[in-house]
Amino acid sequence: MVTMSGLVIAMLLAMLDNMIVAPALPTIVGDLGGLNHLAWVTTGYILASTVATPLWGKLGDLFGRRVTFLSSITTFLVGSALCGASQNMDQLIGFRALQGLGAGGLMVGVMSVLADIVPPRDRGKYQGVMMAVMPVAMIGGPLAGGFITDHLNWRWAFYVNLPLGVVALTVCWFVLAKLPRKDAGPVRIDWLGAALLSIWIVALVLITSWGGSEYDWDSGMILGLAVLTVVAFVGWVFFARRAAEPIIPLSVFSSRNFSLAGALSFVVGFAMFGGVTFLPQFQQYVQGSSATNSGLLLMPMMIAAMVFSLAGGTIVSKTGRYRALPILGSVLMAAGLALFATMDIDTSRTMTSLYMVVLGAGMGCLMQTTMLIAQNSAPVRDMGAATGAATFLRNMGGSLGVSILGALYTNHLTDSFKHSLGSAASAAKSGGTVAQMTPAVLRSLPEAVQHAFKVAVSDGIDAAFTLGAAAAVVGVVISLFITHVPLRGFAAATAAAEKPAVEAEAV
Repeated sequence: MVTMSGLVIAMLLAMLDNMIVAPALPTIVGDLGGLNHLAWVTTGYILASTVATPLWGKLGDLFGRRVTFLSSITTFLVGSALCGASQNMDQLIGFRALQGLGAGGLMVGVMSVLADIVPPRDRGKYQGVMMAVMPVAMIGGPLAGGFITDHLNWRWAFYVNLPLGVVALTVCWFVLAKLPRKDAGPVRIDWLGAALLSIWIVALVLITSWGGSEYDWDSGMILGLAVLTVVAFVGWVFFARRAAEPIIPLSVFSSRNFSLAGALSFVVGFAMFGGVTFLPQFQQYVQGSSATNSGLLLMPMMIAAMVFSLAGGTIVSKTGRYRALPILGSVLMAAGLALFATMDIDTSRTMTSLYMVVLGAGMGCLMQTTMLIAQNSAPVRDMGAATGAATFLRNMGGSLGVSILGALYTNHLTDSFKHSLGSAASAAKSGGTVAQMTPAVLRSLPEAVQHAFKVAVSDGIDAAFTLGAAAAVVGVVISLFITHVPLRGFAAATAAAEKPAVEAEAV
């Protein structure tokens, strides 16, 4: 239990940070200036954490979980302290990137450590506990961030990580000493592979962050980044096949279940994170909810996710059977997103909450199960790299989902708003307010304009969730091809360390 407490705190740090910082961003801009660089406070963090995730996973395989996990916590804490002490926006962006480097190792470190100390048969219930931390972060983070911003100082949105992190660091320092140590032989790090991996990840994340907002999708910058992504990716695959210790061993993808679990993780990230991002837009603009309560608005979904995550983990641990969970989760996720696509300006908060429960149940069935399948399909010697790859795929799916669904939402909103106003003159007059529209500004506009904008938001939400539901249907198809492979105990897992776990395709 002591070990679990340290891991839970580390997982909470990983998930809580962005949720606490988001409400403080307007105040940060007012204090430090640099509004035109505001997006980089988030983008820099996402870039660094996305790049670092597979790297931390592989370093854990090479040097041992304890030293790499403690290093990631320390890096995160140093970055948090420096963020709180930032004197200008450039410093804050740089220190957020440092913080992101540490954050990239927190989640993959937690899951990898669990893989070292808990056999797959019993791992489901523990991973269920870890995934249940997400609802706590998503509900409590915005509330804590709002309270800190209103009653303390925005710098404490970063300093709040320090006491939690010190506790996690202290606990893990002692309890992880029992983890097996790696042999003191020479370690070969694939620096070229790490560089190429970082280049195509950074380029791809920049495409998803800049495309349709900073630059047009057909602009020279976006097209150049696309070419760089492809070239670096091809180069990374080429050298990964020849490296002695590749950052992500491509051999793990020889396991059908691992490949399917990775693909499902990507789809889950795309549909779930991409779709959930736009729920507060509907609730605030159409249903008139307060932004202060944005965390509470998602509570039905988060509670459902927590309950099903814990229940699913317990079922897997007791029965050893898991194949039904990704199928059920994918179906529920697709159904939940499809229900959201039916919302209009007359949809009540009660109905929205019921739709959230359906989506949350799907999330709870999928989040820890996909990770469990991926880990059960990988050899022990590559467990960290496999965990990092699965986490990376989910994060990339979420990044692409937010970008693509966001562009779809914005385009439908703008077109519908101008069409609803009817008059070209009115459209020109009000079109400039679309990008800067806030709930407070909306309430000050004439009733006809308010109605037109609410309809436009509803149209944009419907388009985004329709595409999200279509992606979730792809997840349903993928989940049907996952075969049941008995969850390994430690003895079987150790035997599998010599070669990739290969499923019986006929199962």
